Amino acid sequence: MTVKRKYENCETFYYITFTCFRWNDLFRITSLYEDIYRWFEILLKYNVCNCGYVIMPNHLHVLVYTLNKEKTIDKIIGNGKRFMAYEIVKRLGESGRKELLGQMSRAVLLS
Repeated sequence: MTVKRKYENCETFYYITFTCFRWNDLFRITSLYEDIYRWFEILLKYNVCNCGYVIMPNHLHVLVYTLNKEKTIDKIIGNGKRFMAYEIVKRLGESGRKELLGQMSRAVLLS
């Protein structure tokens, strides 16, 4: 979900998809599944209901319904993606996946 567009609608559904860097199986490689489920619980604290989801090794689909009138959906989702990205980088470092971390780092520098 882009952060350049502001989504202010409340009491509506959103279909959200995000993918891992170059379609790498980062969720599988880092065993991030439990963290994704934990993120679903955090969504509830922001009055965002998870109505359905599919977690693949390299991407995620989520259908949510938001009741939050204070924070926009892009901010809520963006914070979750940031949390997951930091966790992926941490786990890749801990598991010695320096080559993949280097690819990701170079891609950020080139963009």
